[in-house]
Amino acid sequence: MYGIPDMSTTTRSTETGAGRDDRPAGEGLPDLTPSEVHRYSRHLRLPEVGPEGQRRLRAARVLVVGAGGLGSPAALYLAAAGVGRLGLVDHDRVEVTNLQRQILHDTGAVGEQKLASARRRLEAIDPGVEVVTHDARLDSDNALEILDGYDLVVDGSDNFPTRYLVNDACVLTGLPLVYGAVHRFDGQASVFALEDGPCYRCLFRDPPPPGAVPSCEEAGVLGVLPGIIGSIQAAEALKLILGEGRSLSGRLLRLDAREMRFREIEVRRDPDCPACGDDPSVTELIDYEEFCGMDASGNDGSGGGRVPHVDVESLRRRIEEGESLQLLDVRQPYEWEICNLDDPDGPGADLVPLGQLPNALDRVRDDRPVVVYCRSGGRSGRAVRFLQERGYDNAMNLEGGILAWAREIDPDMPEY
Repeated sequence: MYGIPDMSTTTRSTETGAGRDDRPAGEGLPDLTPSEVHRYSRHLRLPEVGPEGQRRLRAARVLVVGAGGLGSPAALYLAAAGVGRLGLVDHDRVEVTNLQRQILHDTGAVGEQKLASARRRLEAIDPGVEVVTHDARLDSDNALEILDGYDLVVDGSDNFPTRYLVNDACVLTGLPLVYGAVHRFDGQASVFALEDGPCYRCLFRDPPPPGAVPSCEEAGVLGVLPGIIGSIQAAEALKLILGEGRSLSGRLLRLDAREMRFREIEVRRDPDCPACGDDPSVTELIDYEEFCGMDASGNDGSGGGRVPHVDVESLRRRIEEGESLQLLDVRQPYEWEICNLDDPDGPGADLVPLGQLPNALDRVRDDRPVVVYCRSGGRSGRAVRFLQERGYDNAMNLEGGILAWAREIDPDMPEY
């Protein structure tokens, strides 16, 4: 879903660290109404917040990128805290598979735009918060315009192109960036782009190779984990607005939820960083899809152009006509148990998880067309590319994966 690069390959981080005290200040502090004094009374009792701090929150303008797993808890707590203007960037619709972790949305919102669902929920929490929605997929053409007018950015994106884009946009505009990511049972958070502090590229200068980090769709994520990390992001954003405490700038906070252990890694500003270094080469936004070798949705990952493919209707017709095919399933065994294309009346299917494919080439037929499938087409696209490089010119990708088969061919097949 959100993807955490392998930390074992980076040489720019060491244990422990120190943060900074630089904080953005809100412009023009509004007076609190009697009803707001009552609503935020628990804040007002904190010496570190008090009336002036709450007025800072009411004057603050925070942009949350993504109304999904991380954006949900972050936006909910920022709204509940009384942040004056809360911006949301998203372009997706609510799917039933989102509900396991994306707590901004409910079952009744399935099929609805996430922004509409999010606005309804946030305004219900605090009608005094101005919710500004940006119905767009953040890209190099619109990022600077969308960020304009905000004090800081909370990154709840779920793919590497957007993550690098948001980082570079924040460095160029001088906006603090509150970062978070989750994967399976692991999460991490930090604050980037403060003055003299590191940015995301200081930690991960280059993106991982396409397909090296499985998405949430492929690998799964513990439903509560985005809630933990997103709440940490909200806390960091509130501290930045209030000018209180020690931020995570200069520190990467990592969580292993299986062991429930937190670990800190120091992140120093890299003088040679292409974005925030002494002589930066990134002076404008670039093509981040090309930079990361994938599209902004993170679903491609095969690299090198589109691989040969077949749509589900064509595959159904070829099976019914009795064509000799091999169906190769590159998902995990638990996914196979949920649903598969191993029809005894058809050509059958062979399960070879993607990670095992290099050692199982003897199971791939070279005397007939091989149709490779996964859940939605990403892993199978990488598998086809791998097979092509090894001389299997008969391999093709099932476009849309088994989800497309369930939706267009077999409505009784369970979706996951």
